[in-house]
Amino acid sequence: MTDLPTRTLGTGDAALAVSALGLGCMGMSEFYLDVGPRGARNSTADASEAVATIHRALDLGVSFLDTADMYGPFTNEQLVGRAIAERRDEVVLATKFGNVRDADDPSRRWVDGSPAYVRSACDASLQRLGVDHIDLYYQHRVDKTVPIEETVGAMAELVTAGKVRHLGLSEAGVDTIRRAHAVHPITALQTEYSLWTRHVEDAILPALRELGIGLVPYSPLGRGFLTGTITSTDSLDPSDFRRHNPRFQGEALDANLAIVEAVRAVAQRKGATPGQLALAWVLAQGDDVVPIPGTKRVRYLEENVGAATVELTADDLAELDRAVPAAVGERYPDMSTIDA
Repeated sequence: MTDLPTRTLGTGDAALAVSALGLGCMGMSEFYLDVGPRGARNSTADASEAVATIHRALDLGVSFLDTADMYGPFTNEQLVGRAIAERRDEVVLATKFGNVRDADDPSRRWVDGSPAYVRSACDASLQRLGVDHIDLYYQHRVDKTVPIEETVGAMAELVTAGKVRHLGLSEAGVDTIRRAHAVHPITALQTEYSLWTRHVEDAILPALRELGIGLVPYSPLGRGFLTGTITSTDSLDPSDFRRHNPRFQGEALDANLAIVEAVRAVAQRKGATPGQLALAWVLAQGDDVVPIPGTKRVRYLEENVGAATVELTADDLAELDRAVPAAVGERYPDMSTIDA
């Protein structure tokens, strides 16, 4: 076991101790697919390596695992459940509901925050995961047709029933966060945050700190871009989400490569990889910030964990602030489901 430190998300009754780095499991099932000898996605070899990655994470002290019902769809929770079946007491398990996908046509999706769906989605996730409770249950996207008070009220009933221990939101705006927190204490907000995605610093992060809510950044490596390994989309599987992400397209991609070069320069001086430097920057933003870099490979997991030993001084952080330009392009092709 490593001496990976723990951090606390939330305060008071909502406080949840987690490893300082989590593991995002989404890419083990879909969205981020590289072209290589492993062949088709969800192959037996890939599933075996994914399980091995989760086991290695637990060995290294990375106990905070993140999944969602819509990943796969539905299969990622099953994979995580199989991986932790004999080690449940070592895991702080987070999953999400609300991004609904048609089982017959996964490309068809919508958002559902209705109380009835909250209850049915939780029961389905518990079954797929093979567990009797979820440690942190997020609303994956805000349903703008359902008052947040109704959604969180139903989520709070799950806490009372013992099915869920802590509540979270994902990609919620400040007003939604405040209204939700007034119904039941919110432990964490999950949203995109990295050296090339810093919108949360304007209003969201100050509000979280005022309310005592932790921040769980997803894509802290900029969807892999900040590792410096992606210079075009040619190496990505045709179904890879990034082929359609605005930041990976044409002139935007060319402009964004300047971000990687700025990260690489500091990383080289610190004796770290660009990915480790990018993660160390997120970790340096506060003890209430717990990034969840995703990977399905043991070697990348071990590299990510190494970021916890990279110490950035105030001068290093100031240099990165000066050197890293704002990213060109929106975060998603369609931003309509992002709450503002």
